[in-house]
Amino acid sequence: MATYIVFTKESTQDQDELDIYQSKVGETFGGHPVKILAAYGPQQVLEGEAPEGVVIVEFPSTAAARAWYDSPAYQKVAQHRFKGARYRAVLVEGV
Repeated sequence: MATYIVFTKESTQDQDELDIYQSKVGETFGGHPVKILAAYGPQQVLEGEAPEGVVIVEFPSTAAARAWYDSPAYQKVAQHRFKGARYRAVLVEGV
């Protein structure tokens, strides 16, 4: 069953750190069955506060999503995202 990780950027803290993250995150996808469905495209907020940006990534299973997210390669790069902005990351299974 497809599984998605939805990242919402709530606020930027350090753009230089985010630039490093964005330049390196693609390298972490190697060997993982990942499909980027949306990345910082136009938004129409229907409820609540608008995030600064949204990224939706698809994986074939929860195990595949966790394998990428928990991988040492991604966790190393993610440190730049953690320093650069306040995000929410939610893993959700498809139907």
